[in-house]
Amino acid sequence: MKTTDHENRLKRSTLLVAVIANFLSPYLGSAVNVALPAIQEDLSATAVHLTWTAAAFVLVNAMVALPLGKAADIWGRKRFLAGGIALLTISSAACCLVRNPNMLIALRALQGVAGGAISVNGVAIVTSVFPQEERGGAFGFVIAAVYTGLSAGPFMGGILTGYFGWQSIFISASFLGAVAFLWIVVGLKGEWADAAGQQLDFKGCFLYMCGLFGITYGASNLPGTAGIALLIMGFAVLALFGKRQYTAASPLLDMRLFAANRVFAFSNLAALIHYSSVFAVTMLMSLYLQFVKGLQPQAAGLVLLVQPVIQAAFSPIAGRLSDVRDAGRVASAGMAVTAIGVTMLLFTDTGTPNFYIIFALFVLGLGYALFSSPNTNAIMNSVSKLHYGVASSVTTTMRAVGMSMSMAVATVTISYFIGKAAIDQSSIPSLLQAMRVCFGISIALCCAGITASLARGSTRNGRQKNSSHLL
Repeated sequence: MKTTDHENRLKRSTLLVAVIANFLSPYLGSAVNVALPAIQEDLSATAVHLTWTAAAFVLVNAMVALPLGKAADIWGRKRFLAGGIALLTISSAACCLVRNPNMLIALRALQGVAGGAISVNGVAIVTSVFPQEERGGAFGFVIAAVYTGLSAGPFMGGILTGYFGWQSIFISASFLGAVAFLWIVVGLKGEWADAAGQQLDFKGCFLYMCGLFGITYGASNLPGTAGIALLIMGFAVLALFGKRQYTAASPLLDMRLFAANRVFAFSNLAALIHYSSVFAVTMLMSLYLQFVKGLQPQAAGLVLLVQPVIQAAFSPIAGRLSDVRDAGRVASAGMAVTAIGVTMLLFTDTGTPNFYIIFALFVLGLGYALFSSPNTNAIMNSVSKLHYGVASSVTTTMRAVGMSMSMAVATVTISYFIGKAAIDQSSIPSLLQAMRVCFGISIALCCAGITASLARGSTRNGRQKNSSHLL
């Protein structure tokens, strides 16, 4: 009985830490986006400075996720999670003291490193602590925390910036980080380092980070020549990285996870396609609501809030469902629901009523929820405990790359139809055309994602079936 009580306390402590930790980064990112005009005025920042204030975190986060995941597998996931939270807490406090935009960008990049350690190891530790039949429900709460952070960020960021200044956003993040760090020290007992004794492939880390930089930064600069060149360079360097991983004595990424583990490979492919297909929808709908429907930013924000709220509400339910049903099939159904939501948005025009938009966003949020936590459950259950950190980091990377690709598609499409001119009333027909093309591409990608999701086969007892051949 004592052992059971101890295990239950450990589960509760682990889930609480993971929820707070995974709330922090999306909350901070979405709140800072709202505060950018205030930051520009206070620090005399240019438009380029503001872009990098938002982008530095995402770019660095994508680059470091896999190296930090592997390092945590070797030297301890709790250690890296605590270090990531401590770094985010300290850097957030430091952001309040900056006097120029370059220093703020540097600290945001540092927060990207912290965010990588947090997102990767939060999921990995939950996988380590919870038995397979309970993981889906736990993942549901963790993913709900991410969507709650995305929902609360703009609302809280606006209030804090309006009443106390933009620095108060970082103070609130620092406070939450301190609470999470203290809870790790007091309530999270034990350590998880299932790959202890292995060596970290530093050359592989360098190649991987350079390749990811080329892809994510290149995608953000499309359709320019520099963006295309960086994308080509990024994929070429990642090809060299993949070749090295087959011959390295202690690879950063065991390529057999893709080559011989069908569930892992197709689940991550499905994640990449899913985020590539729908991430830019929020940006497109924000433009639609403000320029086509004439809503004020606050009203548009309230309409767009429907999607993340539904995602947060239904993610725990979807996660628990994936514990008792085939996780892959639940995730496939989620992508199908997502495709229905995007198809509804395909038919929007100047006269579309707001309730129709709200219902379409509801459907889209439901599809997100049904896909995300079951797909994460399928991925983490398909590998042995030796690879929990790496598996979590690969999933994080697929999400980041998918988001970058989605924004790249939207950027190129809008550039083609509207050009470099500012969006105004005269360009509304062109904007609607660009949106329909983007939504059409999104629907096609969703169909491809459903195929990839179904191709993984059964995920019931997936870890026992798929991990026996792995190191």
